[in-house]
Amino acid sequence: MTTDTQTLDEVAVSRWLEANLPGFAGPLEVTKFQAGQSNPTFLLSTPAHDYVLRRKPPGVLLKSAHAVDREFRVQKALAGSQVPVAKMHLLCEDESVIGSTFYVMDHVPGRNFNDPTLPELEPKQRAEVMDEMNGVLAALHEVDINAIGLSDYGPPGNYFERQVARWSKQYRASETEKQPDMDQLMQRLADNLPEDDGQRTLVHGDYRIDNMIFDTYGTACRAVLDWELSTIGHPFADLAAVIMQWQMPVGAEGRGLAGVDRKTL
Repeated sequence: MTTDTQTLDEVAVSRWLEANLPGFAGPLEVTKFQAGQSNPTFLLSTPAHDYVLRRKPPGVLLKSAHAVDREFRVQKALAGSQVPVAKMHLLCEDESVIGSTFYVMDHVPGRNFNDPTLPELEPKQRAEVMDEMNGVLAALHEVDINAIGLSDYGPPGNYFERQVARWSKQYRASETEKQPDMDQLMQRLADNLPEDDGQRTLVHGDYRIDNMIFDTYGTACRAVLDWELSTIGHPFADLAAVIMQWQMPVGAEGRGLAGVDRKTL
């Protein structure tokens, strides 16, 4: 068992997969994905197949954070739907194996775009990627949550009120010193909540282009990733996350399009 988030006990993982995943055969090679993740993610390579292991970080965590079990559940439920997701294999909640809960899914080959200006693509392909992104989001919000067994995946009530309360609480729990600007922001959000209009759909919670895998040479989405914040909520929240990109700063920190002439893209 290890509490290191940068490495993985290859022997323990291989032994567990051999005992629990039909068809698995080593030798196993483990490589950590270097992109920033709240849940450490590793590529598991074997001679016959590539998998991905995603784990909850070990140690003391904020309540309800890093819910890899929910990620596994929602992606497994979406299998066969119009929302492309990786194939889920196994969820392990026995923390004695590697020190925290983890799940294993198929590795989905393809391209991942971190810069929404998509400089590596021609203008026609850029438009196709954005259309695909919007189409997948529409498909997500059209999913029948009752039919796929996710009617209990989130509580009833005003989703926006719930989100403001949750993130305000999370902020307070990790606060190191008082920030008057943050206090004012949280109060302003709480005072200006939209009314609950009754719309309830599956929402991703962090829908953006760098949480998607696209065809290696085409523009079709192969998989939507990072479902940690998914729940039952209001579809406008995901839409707002997409539109917010237009106001976020360009570069690695904001990954946005602020100041970019979108007509030239």
